[in-house]
Amino acid sequence: MIDYEIRPVRVSDAKGINLLRRMPGVFENILGIPSERIQRNENFIANMDPNAHVFVAVVHEGGKEIIAGMAGLHVSANHRLRHSGGVGIMIHKSYQGMGLGSTLMKTLLDVADNWLMLVRVELTVFTDNEKAINLYKRLGFEEEGLKRKAAIRNGKYEDEYLMARIMHQD
Repeated sequence: MIDYEIRPVRVSDAKGINLLRRMPGVFENILGIPSERIQRNENFIANMDPNAHVFVAVVHEGGKEIIAGMAGLHVSANHRLRHSGGVGIMIHKSYQGMGLGSTLMKTLLDVADNWLMLVRVELTVFTDNEKAINLYKRLGFEEEGLKRKAAIRNGKYEDEYLMARIMHQD
């Protein structure tokens, strides 16, 4: 069992997030790029609007903190779309399969369901990312469509599924 905590993102996390976003085994599935700079991550965190809810999974090892995962929920500022949000997640290669992704997603869904009262939460995922697809299905997401040639990965155009979880209002 690993010692970790889930907490809101801080600007001081930018270096660890940059390492994560450029990590082989991670960046290919998150639309990252190996040349991404720390400044981009610092700017993203510092300039988040109130509709962004971003958390990190921080592992405590040998007295050091390692950013082992990050997940965000983004709600549209458009009033006609305020019932829905989009999520994105990434997990450090060495900590995949240890429950961090599930915990981060559940944290986002708690915010979506119990604090923002969102009806729809959506995401996209590469069609061959079976581990992520299985996680999303376990959390109630369903495939809604296929985005053909949605993104470039390893010199090829790749397809993504659009998935969503709809909460029915009583």
